[in-house]
Amino acid sequence: MGRKEIEVGVIGAGSWGTTVAAMTCANASTTLWARRESLTTEINESHTNGDYLPDFTLPDALRATSDLERIVSNADVIVMAVPSHGYRDVARQVAEHLRPWVPVVTLSKGLERETRRRMSEVTAEEMPGHPIAVLTGPNLAKEIISGQPAASVVAIDDHRIAEELQRLFSRPSLRVYRNPDVVGCEVAGVVKNVIAISSGMAHGMGFGDNTRATLITRGLAEMTRLGEELGGDSATFAGLAGMGDLIATCASTQSRNNTVGRRLGEGESIDDIVSSMNMVAEGVKSCPSVLELAREHGVEMPITEQVVAVCHEGRSARDALAALMDRDAKSEHD
Repeated sequence: MGRKEIEVGVIGAGSWGTTVAAMTCANASTTLWARRESLTTEINESHTNGDYLPDFTLPDALRATSDLERIVSNADVIVMAVPSHGYRDVARQVAEHLRPWVPVVTLSKGLERETRRRMSEVTAEEMPGHPIAVLTGPNLAKEIISGQPAASVVAIDDHRIAEELQRLFSRPSLRVYRNPDVVGCEVAGVVKNVIAISSGMAHGMGFGDNTRATLITRGLAEMTRLGEELGGDSATFAGLAGMGDLIATCASTQSRNNTVGRRLGEGESIDDIVSSMNMVAEGVKSCPSVLELAREHGVEMPITEQVVAVCHEGRSARDALAALMDRDAKSEHD
């Protein structure tokens, strides 16, 4: 792939998709796909995305279109910034126009509800024959687009493609690392959203740093157990995709999952919270699939179990925390 000729197509103009497109357009010709023509007009003419990134100006070089065929058929790299619940439908449409062997990078940190598939697995089913990578890490969109120093991980088991994607996504304020562990990076990205809901619930109930540190640390243990059982590398969960992303998501008020948890802890209903948000909190949708996957593989995930109970079974946040504290005593390393 020549550096001047490369064309990047980013599919999905939410906060993170728009941010990634804004970053890559400094290194390659980049076009952003949005469903709504009104949003593409706003991006092209005003260089803003007011629905998802208010108060930020997008690069003049970034182009937007609602013509999926046009963006995909010209792309040398496709970046999928689509939430998990709609990912397969969009992937199927993208596949109709994608040239052979074009790498596909997924940004979504969720599981498909019906199949419990990770997004790289859905991509492989809908776009067979294409190299598949995952971009993940402690990457809150508003901090990245404002140029605050941060790091990310690009996961793919092809070293040559990994190096090219590393160059493509790197900026002076964003250091990108390579990692061949696609499974571990994806599992970490999915589970950290669930744990962030629990951390937010503790905050919403008025508990302090000890409680949240406990949930984060024991959440990391759950993430690692599941990830290793599914074939992930233990080192991944101690790195940027694991602990790094977990800390950022559990600590930040910018995190949608943390915000959902905080509002649950304050006593709001999950239906009212979800209906008031214009962006998807992946942890709410993915937590039942994570728990089903864990049970299928004989992995104990008590925090995830309580998040599912609160988000989908009507349990209060206070009762969920009490259930966690009332568990049998055991070794930290069991």
